[in-house]
This record gives sequence, structure tokens and C-alpha cells, in this order.
Amino acid sequence: MALVSSKEMLEDAYKNHYAIGAFAAHNLEILKAICDRADRLGAPIIIQATPGTLKYLEIDRLVSMVKATAEKVKIPIALHLDHGDSFETAMKCLRAGFTSIMIDGSHLPFEENVKLVESVVRVARPMGVPVEAELGTIGGVEDDLEVEEANALMTDPGAASIFVKQTGIDSFAPAFGTAHGLYKKEPELRFDLLEEIFNLTNIPIVMHGASGVPDESVTKALQYGVAKVNFSTELKIAFASELKNYLQENPDQIDPRKYLVPAMEAVSTIVEKKIELLGSSQRVGKS
Repeated sequence: MALVSSKEMLEDAYKNHYAIGAFAAHNLEILKAICDRADRLGAPIIIQATPGTLKYLEIDRLVSMVKATAEKVKIPIALHLDHGDSFETAMKCLRAGFTSIMIDGSHLPFEENVKLVESVVRVARPMGVPVEAELGTIGGVEDDLEVEEANALMTDPGAASIFVKQTGIDSFAPAFGTAHGLYKKEPELRFDLLEEIFNLTNIPIVMHGASGVPDESVTKALQYGVAKVNFSTELKIAFASELKNYLQENPDQIDPRKYLVPAMEAVSTIVEKKIELLGSSQRVGKS
């Protein structure tokens, strides 16, 4: 299939209390592992890339790679900019063919965040591309952005309601206790905040930093409007760990077609577990 917008898939997930897996693809092997397993499970997915990944792969090469992969499968795939760091980055991704955009102004004062998000929505909407934005600060490390968990700010539900109405965004990423990267201890999620935000915003909610969040917490979040769940760290850990194991056991192997296969399979296993957890398996053709 050709790349599709994330809007319809998120709206269906929001309405029916399941979630779309949004998986970070850092190279061709991880991309292929994600898409092939999702295709086998009949699950719509979102492939996402941060500005750091764009710098590593270059935008045009990434888009071509994802488009070529999407054309080989039967499931809907959206290509999403995760944590877009500027209006300019968002515009480059729109021109290149991204079908979903996150513009992250969460580090800015409220009014500046609104202004930045509005400017992206104004361009993206006529192109049929949905926009995600964040209010509050999610802890952890994402590319070059590092936020100490102690300094992470929970999203105020009242401010969230105003933010969503003023910006006109299609999906909303609140801070309610998750963090990017590895957790030092089990995260304490504020479901009271999430429920209030859900009741006040009435749009699909995005959970960032889901790698390492207990399954029962992810499942519970689906009751409160979470329709997109982001995974990155767990995929990288699985890929790197299996690659290390294989090369330790086969130190003379130099053929990447051999040593990358088990690493891809490890990623596929994680992807399948997450898709089943989110309830998005066999959703293609149901709507």
C-alpha cells in the first residue's frame, strides 16, 4: 500500500479503545522487521523518525525506504515525524512525503508553544496531514534532548483543553508520568490526570516513553483515550543485544546477511508483543 495519513487509524483506535503501535525505525533492518511482522498480524502501524534519525539517514532516503517497504505489504502505514524540533524541520518532512507530523514546543512557554503548533497546523491541514503536539515535559532522553525526571512537568488538564482548542491539533501528547529511554524504577503513571485530560480534550491521546511501562499500565491507559503508543528503546535493546550475542557466538562471521537476521527477528518478537498488547492485531479491514 501507499503511505496513508495517521488520522483515520488513530480516530478508529480512539473510538474503539485500542491503540496503534508507533515504532521508531533507525535503519532498514529494523524497518523491515517492524513492517513484515505487522503485516503478518494485520495491524496498521506508524513508522516514526526523530530529527536525529533524519540526520542519520537523510530525509529523502528515509522516505524512499519507507515507501518502498509499505508498497510490499497490505497494511496501512503512516510515516510520522516524532518530536519535530522546529517549523523548518516540519516543513521539510511535509515536502518530503511524511503523512503525520509531531511538532514539539513543550519546552517553550505556553503561548509560544501554541504559536509554533498553530503555524504547523496551518500548513499541514490543507495537505491532509495530521499534527500531534505536546504540553508538559516528558522526562528522559530523546536524541539530543535530555530532561531529568525530577524536572519533568505533568500536564495540567485545564491548560490541555485550552491548548487543544487553540491549536486545532489532531492528537495530543500529555505528560502523565512516562519517560523516554530506560526507566530507573517502575514509572508511577498519573491516571487521574490522564482521565481528566481525556474528558476535556476529546481527541486521540499519545503515550510517549512506553518502552518499559508495565503491560497492565499500557492496557489501562487505553481506557482513557490513548490511541497511539510510541516504542523505540525496547526495539534498540532487542536489536543490539541479539546482534552482540550472535557475534560473540560466531566471531568469524563477516556476512551482514547472516548476523543481522537474528537481530531483526528479536525486533519482530517485540513488535508482535506490543501489537497484541495494544489490541491492534487483525484490525485491517474491520472499519
